[in-house]
Order: sequence, then structure tokens, then C-alpha cells
Amino acid sequence: MSEDTGFPLATTSWDEREYAAIERVVQSGMFSMGAEVAKFEDQFAKAMGSSHAVMVNSGSSANLIIVAALRYHSKHALPEGAEVLVPAVSWSTTYYPLHQYGLRQKFVDIDPDTLNYDLDALADAITDETRAIMVVNLLGNPNAFDRIGAIIGDRDILIIEDNCESLGATYQGRQAGTFGTAGSYSSFFSHHIATMEGGLVVTDDEELHHIMLSVRSHGWTRHLPKFNHVTGEKSDDPFDESFKFVLPGYNLRPLEMSGAIGQEQIAKLPMIVSERRKNAEAFKALMQGYPQLRIQREIGESSWFGFSMVVQPDAGFSRADLIAALGRQKVDCRPIVAGNFAKNEVVTKHMDHLIHGDLRHANDIDQNGLFIGNHHYPLDDKWDLLRTALDEVAG
Repeated sequence: MSEDTGFPLATTSWDEREYAAIERVVQSGMFSMGAEVAKFEDQFAKAMGSSHAVMVNSGSSANLIIVAALRYHSKHALPEGAEVLVPAVSWSTTYYPLHQYGLRQKFVDIDPDTLNYDLDALADAITDETRAIMVVNLLGNPNAFDRIGAIIGDRDILIIEDNCESLGATYQGRQAGTFGTAGSYSSFFSHHIATMEGGLVVTDDEELHHIMLSVRSHGWTRHLPKFNHVTGEKSDDPFDESFKFVLPGYNLRPLEMSGAIGQEQIAKLPMIVSERRKNAEAFKALMQGYPQLRIQREIGESSWFGFSMVVQPDAGFSRADLIAALGRQKVDCRPIVAGNFAKNEVVTKHMDHLIHGDLRHANDIDQNGLFIGNHHYPLDDKWDLLRTALDEVAG
């Protein structure tokens, strides 16, 4: 990577193996979901230490299929109007499926350092009405799940994990995305692994797995095992089972090409996470010279999706100044996910929601935060670009 390319937000981790995987699918003539996707699902579940994985066409669809499947679960069903706690900082499709299934969302503030839940605020937000907590692992950083478990205690409250930004992160030796009833992942281009478009869900709950298999494909029975938790037992007549619909569903299926690419990408995941963590050490060392900016504090072992910076109140420069300086050095940057999502018109006008507290940390992130990219290769020739930009505003 040469300096004249700048410091991009995301780059490809594909090589000849991914292109060979695509060609294998092209030569097979089978493009819709089939054996390649199934093989990737098995590999992904094993890599995460989970019993089941379901691939879909995006991380957004991964969140959707979790919420949809929970509506029909015999034990964990989330009825319309049930209260779900959500962090105030996340991406839009963390929230949309909850709204679309008639759930009431209560927005809870984040920790200013970790960017995940403010755990004291989370504990205070739980009421007798709370049925689930959507836990979002932000920018590669896992939540403190032991504390969340202690906060829940023996109450009947589900954990759903939106782990779309944090594939490969671990907490106490366990993969992020596996602490809840189900966890979602994204394999969109800018994420840790890339399959064109794509997403996955992992779960150890066999019933939830079977419901998702049906909901993913129109709500039909075709992809269910003979003995399953949706219909009990399928007939042995493939014609009869071809178009038998038992649940309200969607078409969220991925392509075979995405499944084939995923097999090559998941094999690279240990390398990808290792290199990102090495880059994070260099970033943290560099940022010690810039106390005007607050960076993310790691919980467990982050997989470092990107590097956040929040302009401190006494910095002497604004976020706009920082954005302009980064731009002059060709350092790409973006808001920290979607900032305080509760401020958006889609929430205030269209969603059944509550606000817990004043969300002051989320507002701070929204007004003063940004993040830059991280990559699967050493950034030795990029740090000078960042340093030059920072010196311009902070020097």
C-alpha cells in the first residue's frame, strides 16, 4: 500500500482464492443458495463455537431474522408491545426489526470510553416490563457480559447480540456474538470478512435455528429437517413439501457465490483479527501524544473494526477542524456508527420508544466523535498521514 492512496476506510482482503471460489460457482451453474452456503454455515458455526449458523443476504437481514424468529418461538416469543432495551448508539437496522415487529424500544446511554452500554444506566433502565436487551458490540469491542448477566440475574430477559461490527472479538475467551440467544454478523465489504453482501446468525437454540430456516425462505418447509421444531415431522413427499408455507417469512437467502467466498474468508479470520489488533497497539501508542482526543477503551479482546476519536471539551479545536485536517491528508473518516440514533426523525415520528435518562454520552459521540479505518495489513505507511493531520489541529 503506497501513501498516495491515502488512509482508506476499508480495503479488500480477497486474493486469487476468492476469485477461484467465484469461478467454481460459475462453472457449477448453481447460483442460488445451496451446498456452498451450507458448507460455509458449518465452518462459521465451528469458528464461533456455536451449534448452528444461518447465512442471509446482509447483516441487516441477520437482525431481522432473529427478531422475526423470536416472534414464533415456543418459549422466548416476544409479543407485540414488549419492551426491549437498546443502546443509543448503533446502526439503523439494529432498531428497525424491533419496530417492525411492534416492540417498544427503550434507548439507554453508552459508556463514553468503551462506546458500549453504560452498565449503570442499563441496570437502572430495566423494569418489570423489560423482556429483552439488544446488546451491540461497537467497532469491534465486546461488552462486559459477566456484568450484564449479573444485572439480569434470574429475571426472564433475553439477550440478543448485534455483533455485525465485531466478528472475531472475544470476551473471557468466548466469541462475541455467542453470549445471547442469538447473535448477528455482517460480511459486507467494509467488515472483517467480506462476501459481497452477506450476514449470518449463530445460535445454540435448535428451535430458533429451525424457525430461521423457514423464515429465511418464504416461511416454507422445504429447508427444514424431517424432524423439526416448526412442523414436528415433514412428509417424505418432496412435491408436497415444495410449496408448503407455515410461517410468515421473507426471501433473505444468500447466493452460492457468497457462500463460496465465505469459506475462503473465514479461513483468513485469525490472520485478519491478529493484524487488526497489532494495528490497534500502534494506534494507541500514537494517540498517547494527543490527549485532546479520547479513544475507545477495550473490553476483553476487541477485533478493532476501526479507530474512534472523540474531541474533548477543552481540545482547542472542533470535530469539523479535525475532519478537514484528515481530509487534507486523505484519511477517510465517518461518524461513530450513526451517532445518537434516538435523535433521528424516523424514531421520533415513527417508532414506539422511550428514552432512559438524558443520553448525554451518546450526544457527545454524536457531536464530537468520528472513526477511521483499520485493516488486515500493517499500517506502517499510514500513521504519518494521521500524525500530520493531528499535528495540524493539536500542535
